Amino acid sequence: MIQLGVNIDHVATVRQARRTWEPDPVWAAAEAHLGGADGITVHLREDRRHIQDEDVRRLRELVHIKLNLEMAATPEMVKIAIATQPHTVMLVPEGREEVTTEGGLDLVSGRSRLQPLVDQLHDAGLTTSAFIDALPGQIDTAAEMGFSICEVHTGPYAHAFHEHGRDAEAPEVTALLQQLSDAGKRIQAAGMRFNAGHALNYYNVQPVAALQGVRELHIGHSIVSRSVLIGMRDAVREMKSLIREMAR
Repeated sequence: MIQLGVNIDHVATVRQARRTWEPDPVWAAAEAHLGGADGITVHLREDRRHIQDEDVRRLRELVHIKLNLEMAATPEMVKIAIATQPHTVMLVPEGREEVTTEGGLDLVSGRSRLQPLVDQLHDAGLTTSAFIDALPGQIDTAAEMGFSICEVHTGPYAHAFHEHGRDAEAPEVTALLQQLSDAGKRIQAAGMRFNAGHALNYYNVQPVAALQGVRELHIGHSIVSRSVLIGMRDAVREMKSLIREMAR
């Protein structure tokens, strides 16, 4: 069964807009759990634009489903991850000017810098995931570096889906979906777990959920957006239902 990891970063975005104490991401995580989420994802950014260090600590202590910590590959973040001991650490690229993460982590060109950090995480007993583009070279390098999980960047597919009027059969959409499928097979053949995420929503998620062997989908903005209108539990339930319909 495919699992759903709910990214609650933008609950913290609302809180930080007023620099106050609400809404509390821990409460949002609890509500997501009650709605059927299998895990919670947060991205502790270097500029702390939404999730804060204390949020990560409290989530690890108080939430009773797995915690996936997204972070830049820096010594500071490695230190925080080792101290916090989340269930999964996902290394992502990070730019100060970007609105959200754009593109996967380039393991091929950054291997010499990244490998010591990955080794530190492994030595601390942490399960490591790489957020990468659906490219063979990135997948092969992830396996060589010792990653346990590859999360494939679904943004290009999601944007093409939208630009082509939500037509899942448009040639560009099907080509990008095939690229995701091929990447998933290569990831699994290398002995790693195949996850996917970025820009997935209630309209485009099912073709990705139908990919062979996909283990987890990580979805944030769409669920948090819907939760503003109908509540977090129901927003998560709706997404989980769509995923389950396509699970193989």
